[in-house]
Amino acid sequence: MRRFAPLSVTALLLSLAFLSLPATAAHAAAAPCKPGSGVKLRGKDLTSATLPPDLRCADLTGAKLDRVDLTGKDLTGAVLRKASLKEADLGQAHLDYADLRGADLTEADMGQMRAKRANLRGAVLVDAEAVQAEFPHSDLTGAVLTRAVLSQADLTDAQLVDADLKDATLGQIKGRKADFTRAKLGEAKLGQAHLEHAVLKDADLSEAEFTQAELDGADFHGANVDKASFIQADDVDLTGARGTPVNLPDDAVAPGTTAGDEPAGDRTTTWGQDLPGRPKGPSPALILVIVSGLGLSLTLILWGVAHRRKERFVAEMAVARHAAEEDVTRFGEEIDALDFEMKINQVSGPAFEWRAALDAYEAAKQALNVAQTPYDLRAAAAAVARGRQALHEVRSRLSATGGHH
Repeated sequence: MRRFAPLSVTALLLSLAFLSLPATAAHAAAAPCKPGSGVKLRGKDLTSATLPPDLRCADLTGAKLDRVDLTGKDLTGAVLRKASLKEADLGQAHLDYADLRGADLTEADMGQMRAKRANLRGAVLVDAEAVQAEFPHSDLTGAVLTRAVLSQADLTDAQLVDADLKDATLGQIKGRKADFTRAKLGEAKLGQAHLEHAVLKDADLSEAEFTQAELDGADFHGANVDKASFIQADDVDLTGARGTPVNLPDDAVAPGTTAGDEPAGDRTTTWGQDLPGRPKGPSPALILVIVSGLGLSLTLILWGVAHRRKERFVAEMAVARHAAEEDVTRFGEEIDALDFEMKINQVSGPAFEWRAALDAYEAAKQALNVAQTPYDLRAAAAAVARGRQALHEVRSRLSATGGHH
């Protein structure tokens, strides 16, 4: 049997030193390169320029990228601090470990963008569309996301302390362990959101919608839940919250009560007590009535469970289909916009890629028509992703040829 030599003292000490690093240092060590060590474009106006092919770890501090097409671009580790990216197209772009502190992403398209462990402290994402975008372990402290659309986005363990998410769409987000302390979520839509063990301390949740949200272990201490709706939400515990929520499930813990309090629907009075002149114990007829009642109750409970499951499935499908339809519609608008641009400029794109984009659009519409479950809708999302990649190739070819036939 092969024997392995023991670790040297130096190697062991280095291993222990790395393990003792704070989390932020360990994250930096895991980054692909030193942020800002790539191409130097600090303060440049790139709205009409041809971008370099390699933007990994680029220094784009204060750069102007309004309406620039960055679809699928690799900006891993790039520094975009205080950069202007208004209405930029960042669909499927890679911004893992990127520095976007104070960046302006107003009305940017960030569909399926990847931004793991990115720094977006104080960034502006007003009216941005970030459907299925990924922000796990990212820092969005103080970010402004008013009316932003983040349906199905991944915010696992993200920091959103003091973030402004008023009227934002957060349906079906993955927000496990996310920190929304003091965040503004008034009128936000959080239907079917996964917020297990999320922190919502002192957050403004007035008139927010938590329909069918998963809230196991979520912390609402100090949060304003006035008029917030919790239709069919699971594991609702509003201990320490303030305000008057609506549509609370029967097993919810409302503000002003504690988790140990017995729900009002479960409280019963004592029966069968001995009374003077009355025989001890229930009669056989009463026992028969009770058994029959229990049988009927069990039948009704089983029927109710099945009915609620059906209602939940219908609601989930409606939310998922709506998100998918909006994504396909946006893709169709992107095709129309590029087609109009080519006609105005009297140019034509590469036939193969253009046909691939059109075919993908038709495939996405067909997938929507036949989808019966949320899982089936993945085919539509995959078709849109293929189509957007084809459109990106068309734009790249047109840029490379200078827009000539």
